[in-house]
Amino acid sequence: MSAAADGPPRDESARDESARRAVEAVWRMSSARIVGALARYTGDVDLAEDVAQEAVAQALVAWSRDGVPANPVGWLLTAARRRAIDGFRRRSALDERYALLAGPLAEGETSSGGVGPGSGSGSGSGAVPPADPSDDLPWDPDRVDDDVLALMFVACHPVLSPEARVALTLRAVGGLTSEEIARAFLVPVATVQARITRAKKTLGAARVPFALPPAEERRGRLGGVLSVLYVIFTEGSTATAGDSLLRPDLAYEAIRLARTLAALMPDEPEPNGLLALCELTATRFPARTGPDGEAVLLADQDRRRWDRSAIRRGMAALDRAAALGAAGLGPYGLQAAIAGCHASAPSVPETDWERIVLLYEALGRVAPSPVVELNRAVAVAMAQGPQQALAIVDHLVATDRLAGSHLLPSVRGELLGRLGRTSEARAELELAARLCRNARERAVLLRKAAALA
Repeated sequence: MSAAADGPPRDESARDESARRAVEAVWRMSSARIVGALARYTGDVDLAEDVAQEAVAQALVAWSRDGVPANPVGWLLTAARRRAIDGFRRRSALDERYALLAGPLAEGETSSGGVGPGSGSGSGSGAVPPADPSDDLPWDPDRVDDDVLALMFVACHPVLSPEARVALTLRAVGGLTSEEIARAFLVPVATVQARITRAKKTLGAARVPFALPPAEERRGRLGGVLSVLYVIFTEGSTATAGDSLLRPDLAYEAIRLARTLAALMPDEPEPNGLLALCELTATRFPARTGPDGEAVLLADQDRRRWDRSAIRRGMAALDRAAALGAAGLGPYGLQAAIAGCHASAPSVPETDWERIVLLYEALGRVAPSPVVELNRAVAVAMAQGPQQALAIVDHLVATDRLAGSHLLPSVRGELLGRLGRTSEARAELELAARLCRNARERAVLLRKAAALA
C-alpha cells in the first residue's frame, strides 16, 4: 500500500483526537454551566445530565467531521436542548397514547372493541401535553452563576448521604466521569455509578426542585456544600488508602470548585476561608513527595519548591474571609490561618507555634473534634514540649475518641520518642503502621519505628 493511501486514515485519526481533546476541555471547564442551565430548563438534574452527555457524544462525531465550532459551549447547549425537546415530545405523545388506552377502562368498559370517537378518550385521566419547550430559551447569560450555585446546592442536598453528595458533586458540578471518581477514591466504578444513580432517584423521590434555596435557608445549607468540597480536597491532599500520598487532580478540582463557590457567594466569609485553606495547603504539594513518590516530612521539605503563587492566592482569600467575617474567622478560616503560619515560616523551628496553638484552641471552641485536639497536641509539643502534649493525647486515648485511626498512635509514638520512652514509642508507631491504609505513610511510620530499634 502506498504512503498516499495511508494519508486519509491518519488525517481522520488526527481529527478524531483533536475533537476529543476539544470536547474534554470544554466539558471540564463548562460542564457545571451546561448542566445547570439545562436543569433549570428541564427542572430535572437527571434529565439535564443525560441530554448533556448525549450532546457530548454528538459533538465527538460532528466536531471531528466539521471542526470545532466558534462557540463550543453554545453548540453543546443547543444540541442538548434539542435532545430535551425530543424527549418532551416523545413523553407527550406517549402520555396521549396512555390516555387513549386508559379511556375505556376509566369509564368501566370491559368490551374488547377498539377505541374510537365517542368513547370518551381524552376526558378521564389523560394528561395535558406540556407547552412547546421551544417557546423560550433554556438559559439566560445573566443567570449562569445562579445555575451553577443551584447545581451545587442540589448536589449537596441534605437528603443525600455524604458519599452520594461527593459523587454527585464531582459528576454534575465537576464534570468528572464515574471512572475518574472511582480511581480517585479507590472504589469500583459500579459503586460510584450506583451512588450517583441512587442520589438522583432520592432527589426525585424527595421532589427536590432545581433552584437556589431561599436566602434564609442558604446560609444554613452552605455548611453542607463546604463540607463536601473539604472532603474532596482532603482526600486529594492526603489519600486515605492506596500507593500514592497525593491525588493532586482531585485536590485541584476541589480548589476550582471552592473558587467558583467563593465567586458565586462574594458576601460569605467561609467559602473564602475554605479556598484559602486549600490554596495554602496545596502550596506544599511540589515538595511533599520525593522522586519515587515517597512521602517527605514537613521538616525535610525544600521550601524553595513551595508554590509561591498559591501562597499569595491563599493569603488574599484569607484576607477576604477576615474582612467579611463580622464575628471573626470561621472554622475553615481558622484552619487557613494555621496553614498560613506554616506557609510564611522559613523553617519548622522558626514557625510561630504559639500562634498556632492559640488558633487551634479557637478552632476547638467553634468546631470541636478529636482531630482538632490531636493537631493542637502537635502544636503544643512544638511550642511547650512533648510532656504537655502527651497529656492531651492520653486524654484522647482514655476517651477512645479516635479508635481505629492511625493518627493517634502515630502522634503518641512521636511524643514518647522525644521523651526517651523508646520501646513504648516503637510499639505505638508499629500500631500506627498496621492501622494506616496508605502505603506511603505506612513506609514513613515503619522507618521511624526501625530507627528507634
